[in-house]
Amino acid sequence: MKILITGGLGTIGRLLNYFLLKKNHDVFYLDLSHNNDKNYYRCDISKYSQISEILNKNEFDIVYHTGAEFGRWNGEDFYENVWMSNAIGTKNIIRLQEIHKFKLIFFSSSEVYGDYEGIMSEDVLEKYPIKQMNDYAISKWSNEMQIKNSIIQFNTETVILRLFNTYGPGEVYNNYRSVVARFVNNCIKNEDLIVYKGHKRTSTYIMDLINVCLKIPDNFKSGQTYNIAGDDVHTTEELANIVIKNCGDTKSKIIIKDSEIMTTRDKVTTNFKIKKDFN
Repeated sequence: MKILITGGLGTIGRLLNYFLLKKNHDVFYLDLSHNNDKNYYRCDISKYSQISEILNKNEFDIVYHTGAEFGRWNGEDFYENVWMSNAIGTKNIIRLQEIHKFKLIFFSSSEVYGDYEGIMSEDVLEKYPIKQMNDYAISKWSNEMQIKNSIIQFNTETVILRLFNTYGPGEVYNNYRSVVARFVNNCIKNEDLIVYKGHKRTSTYIMDLINVCLKIPDNFKSGQTYNIAGDDVHTTEELANIVIKNCGDTKSKIIIKDSEIMTTRDKVTTNFKIKKDFN
């Protein structure tokens, strides 16, 4: 198959590229940086002329759309980037999908569930009015609605993946990255770990996510949404203790604070649907 990965230099995009190539697919990827790889395109997906030039010149079977501005605080500090990349960028890709009819695998977020108190199953947002808690979450829910509207109007074929706290090798730390990356970075620098009391999470090892992504084309069910999450539920304090233990001689300590604003307290989900369809 001929495949395009948006956000191809990101944590998920790099691994997808590597393993799709190992499966002998014809893989191209794009991102914002300069890169001399012959299969790479420098492209800002929020600019229709840039993404349309790529998609008009190629007949892709599948597009893995990982490219996005990530994170709730990043979404507050750089909201213009978030809305241009996530909302306009995704709409540009959908418009071109309506023309070229490629299958789309869209990477959403568990943030769309807001502060829902209960098991975050895929049908929750169809049953209950959910208030997303930050611009990043709102942008991802907007993307899901954009996609579903296109499916209804133009019979486009898309699968939506809602990612839960993905962690693992390849994540380059910055101040807006996930809690695992933040805790590891703190321990390396002997800085204290800030833990907000009462928060629970379900985490996902990145290779489990990649393995699912590799299987989706073989059982592609357009219109379906899947939670991508591990089996365990843990508090952030338990996570902090695991990181400190495995970082060995760090001088870091755990500092407990009250609940963080604009942040989901509990992310408890089910991965039954993804297990059933993709083993």
